[in-house]
Amino acid sequence: MTDRWIRNAVAGRLVDPDERRSFPAIDPTDGRVFARVHEADADLVDRAVSAARAALDGPWSRWSAAARADLLRRVADRIEQRAEEFVAAEVADTGKPVAEARRLDVARAVANFRAFADIASRADQPSFLTELPDGGQALNYAVRSPLGVVAVIVPWNLPLLLLTWKVAPALGCGNAVVVKPSEETPSTATLLAEVLTECGLPAGAYNVVHGFGPGSAGDFLVRHPGIDGVTFTGSSATGTAIMRSVASRVRPVSFELGGKNAALVFDDADLDLTIAGLTRSVFANTGQVCLCTERVYVQRSVFDDVASRLVAAAQGLRLGRPEAATTTTGPLISAGHRDKVLSYYQAAAEAGATVLTGGGVPTLGAGLDGGWWIEPTLWSGLTNADRPVRDEIFGPAAVLIPFDTEDEAVTLANDTEYGLAAAVWTTNLARGHRVAQRMRVGVSWVNTWFLRDLRSPFGGRGLSGIGREGGEFSVDFYTELTNVCVQI
Repeated sequence: MTDRWIRNAVAGRLVDPDERRSFPAIDPTDGRVFARVHEADADLVDRAVSAARAALDGPWSRWSAAARADLLRRVADRIEQRAEEFVAAEVADTGKPVAEARRLDVARAVANFRAFADIASRADQPSFLTELPDGGQALNYAVRSPLGVVAVIVPWNLPLLLLTWKVAPALGCGNAVVVKPSEETPSTATLLAEVLTECGLPAGAYNVVHGFGPGSAGDFLVRHPGIDGVTFTGSSATGTAIMRSVASRVRPVSFELGGKNAALVFDDADLDLTIAGLTRSVFANTGQVCLCTERVYVQRSVFDDVASRLVAAAQGLRLGRPEAATTTTGPLISAGHRDKVLSYYQAAAEAGATVLTGGGVPTLGAGLDGGWWIEPTLWSGLTNADRPVRDEIFGPAAVLIPFDTEDEAVTLANDTEYGLAAAVWTTNLARGHRVAQRMRVGVSWVNTWFLRDLRSPFGGRGLSGIGREGGEFSVDFYTELTNVCVQI
């Protein structure tokens, strides 16, 4: 039994843990318990919301936009200074390779704070000069004020990246937040609380409550009458439950939910570029990214070539300890999630899929067989009617399906209830623009994947979400506009 605790943070302080309400933090590489997590009860959630409200009504409300921007920049600097602590915390929670945590998760956290320091402080406030019938004029101008106390609920796949993607603009706009991280990945939310306090954030403007969903901290938080809005990234089913919880109080929500993303590979694609892109988009973070590709539609004339080359790339991935320089791929997040992914491996077999590579659980030895490892997997021989092609798997698996014409490819790709992302691979620039715009998704890439400008809109359609975040689109969610009309 470990004596290390991951604590809740309320009103600028870490809360002493209650051993009667705790759950284990488990390293997914080997199944080892490395800490205990203090589960927040309803009273602690209420204290966190009250602390956030007090911060809004206190000194935090008097900070200028420029002062808030300076704070965000100090936070970015401090995360850089403590980068290896954040890397260690993220790796312990997720099992991902150390190099990936440095390159993506921690670097993007720094970038999020710096980008939103600029974006939030320069947000547009429209004004209009109106000519009146009597010859006079009226000046209408809009002023922004914080949305209020925002519930920030983040998932386990990219916990620090997505936490800071929400917290940076929320604080930059003057809100107070109560964060509920995933129970699977609690560490970096508490570590960020320490950094924010070090950088001078007023007590109560950032709070963390640990726990689960129904009957626990997540449920207590979204049902709390003191919450003014909810931003959530996670599964479509959880998003639906949150909507029900806030509907009676008509609270705004910003949801980035699941995906069943398609890649379209045309016969004129640069196959070296395409295979490199597909290897990332199918297998990055062990397939545990909402933007990952799970459906690969390939023009028939190059299908066999693409399939053989992508299989070779998948077989070149290396599963292993996070600190090893050769490791490319970590485990899944939990035993329960591995069971879910394996159920789709079984469903693919029952549907008559041809397993091109993978399809099971590897034997790694060296103390790793107690972790939640799974083989990167590719199938052919399935259609859009089969469950593994329709349901989000959220693991390192994709199906390859041939097509003949551009219209057929578009129809197949859009045949889904999800609408998060797509990638089009072609050297025909006109086709790339044309097909990308026909995708019913929030993000449509051409000859790339996961490339983001933090000023651009991000979100999904259908079961993939509601609203857009990024740039001034985040500012629009985290602020309220009041129009002031003055007759001149």
